[in-house]
Amino acid sequence: MASTTHLQFYLTRAAQAGAEADAATLEHVRERCRRSEAAWTALADRAARSEELRIAQEKLKAAQVHD
Repeated sequence: MASTTHLQFYLTRAAQAGAEADAATLEHVRERCRRSEAAWTALADRAARSEELRIAQEKLKAAQVHD
């Protein structure tokens, strides 16, 4: 699914930003990377919730068809 692909992309970017923050020697760079990590993580959380809702909707529709 496209949503799963997006989720994986967001998680990968969050991990990359976290690694860059860990490696940063300058405080402002580290802070920028942490903000980026938080933003990517928030996007991943939203994508995961959207995927869960989509699956729940599909199950509900399937159950209604069988009724």
